[in-house]
Amino acid sequence: MEILAEKDRQAYKEFLENHDRCNFQQSPEWAKVKGNWKNEVIISKDKKGNIVGALSVLIRKVPIWGNLLYASRGPICDIHDEEVLKDLMDGLKELGKKYKAFTIKWEPDVKSDDSTFREIVAKSGFKIKDDAKDFNEGIQPRYVFRLDIKDKTEDEIFSAFHSKTRYNIRLATKKGVEIREGTREDLKDFTKIMEITGKRDNFLTRPLSYFEKMYDELAPNHLKLMMAYYEGKPISGIIDIIYGNKIWYLYGASSNEHRNLMPNYLLQWEMIKYSIENKKDMYDFRGVVGIVDESHPQYGLYRFKKGFNAEFTEFLGEIYLNPRPIIYKLYKISEKLYKKLARIKRNLKGRGK
Repeated sequence: MEILAEKDRQAYKEFLENHDRCNFQQSPEWAKVKGNWKNEVIISKDKKGNIVGALSVLIRKVPIWGNLLYASRGPICDIHDEEVLKDLMDGLKELGKKYKAFTIKWEPDVKSDDSTFREIVAKSGFKIKDDAKDFNEGIQPRYVFRLDIKDKTEDEIFSAFHSKTRYNIRLATKKGVEIREGTREDLKDFTKIMEITGKRDNFLTRPLSYFEKMYDELAPNHLKLMMAYYEGKPISGIIDIIYGNKIWYLYGASSNEHRNLMPNYLLQWEMIKYSIENKKDMYDFRGVVGIVDESHPQYGLYRFKKGFNAEFTEFLGEIYLNPRPIIYKLYKISEKLYKKLARIKRNLKGRGK
């Protein structure tokens, strides 16, 4: 185990991009997007000095409590290679000591039913929080829809969609919805539409500066902004991340006007076609709730993504280690209070309008 040195940075990027388990959240570019966190990358090498495993870790100082370590959607390695995994987890513990962390959190890109991975993690002393069901219970969504597009044609993919999804894609085309790739300047329209979406669906949104930071660090090779227009006016948009063998649908926004034209369906289809054309293996629709109930406020999102015939995927829960358990408990109490007050404030603000 060692911490990535500057001389190995290009080798790490190449390792990541060419690995089957590649994930954009483990990339150097994503670490720069999260610039308010410090970044360290733990790497494991074989006897020839080649990188065989890696885990990008974000470190953040939380006022009062101390440092929090967080690794998102790693490790990048053979997840059943116990030697490499142990090497990376030992490195995570060492980083915890270095930064005197009160907690270490880790949300891997590993399916929930992977018993071999679970056993290796447990041997190293980490614990798994496996009870999250809702959208906002983890930092990353535990439930996603993933569409396998490896070696498949457009016709094969399209014909497997739900009939209503195919109908809505054709409807948007027939009614004159146009899809165009956006520029950095178009992020202004995207953010305005995102704010409308957030108010309608009651969630907090990112500011324009955040999307500009993403664009500056990831575009054009790793980010696409796609906008839908009707009669020359932007009505919806999506931001997708392209990295290695996959594409992720990261953000979506839709205005209150012309939703009946189904622009969101056409936007997704255009990016799926792009994924097929560029020989990607997977199109990831990202998060949905794990409670499949029509009465749930997020069920509409679940139904929308399910219509593309993607696989409902449940990830392993949050892996954690609390080196300073008392501090961690106090931190969690303060976090719950903060979220509760923020929710009350948001509801009061909404009633005042």
